[in-house]
Amino acid sequence: MPPDPPGLQRPVIFDQLWCDLAFLHWPVDPAAIARFFPSGSRPDVVDGVSYVGLVPFRMRRAGVLRNRPIPYLGDFLEVNVRLYSVDEHGRHGVVFRSLDCDRSVVVTAARAIGVPYRNAAIQAAGYPAVEGHRIADMALGSRRWWTVRRRSGAHARIGVQVGAPVHPTELEVFLTARWGMHSQLAGLGLWTPNEHPAWTLHEAEVTELEENLVAAAGIQPAGPMLRPLWSPGVRARFGLPHRVRRPLSLPRQPWLVD
Repeated sequence: MPPDPPGLQRPVIFDQLWCDLAFLHWPVDPAAIARFFPSGSRPDVVDGVSYVGLVPFRMRRAGVLRNRPIPYLGDFLEVNVRLYSVDEHGRHGVVFRSLDCDRSVVVTAARAIGVPYRNAAIQAAGYPAVEGHRIADMALGSRRWWTVRRRSGAHARIGVQVGAPVHPTELEVFLTARWGMHSQLAGLGLWTPNEHPAWTLHEAEVTELEENLVAAAGIQPAGPMLRPLWSPGVRARFGLPHRVRRPLSLPRQPWLVD
């Protein structure tokens, strides 16, 4: 299982709030997704099974360095498809197959550093008019909806009703307590650490689900959906990327941490 957060080596390079999230997960065959993992990482498994997640949420107050949110560009809707990874050093993380976003400047900047953001029209409803990390007490019984559409035709419509708080299972901790991101840039495998408080998780009933984002990411679930979850969110901070495997032909980059 993923360990407790290791703590970041300073400086903090990104600081953001992940608000009002739904977690939808399906089992997948690790062998069927292994080709999607960056150099030095592989599918993270529980009892021989890995998982794919579909996670819609609201990004708020995102910015560079600590407590420096970027006006307008730091607030947006996002829906991501993600896999679960571990590297040769035992560092756990996620591998994003896609991150749909309604801010084209964010998409361009993220793709430049190897994070597969995509332009999409996204709408959401049901958010209360308060900070995302303060809404847990007023969320019980409320409904959330997200719609996503890319120009390619890939799309999703997701609806959930928020239920009571739950104590997560070991598997649910495995899927939500991820302390980094594995990615690849110019052939170089990277692990970027993050830290955040423990999730407050609620059970959630899926009231509507029509999507092909998972299939568009080249992933075929191998079984039924796990228990859906919802969270009011957390504050997350990211540190400097760490080298996982560096081809000898590439020069060392000063912004990487060994």
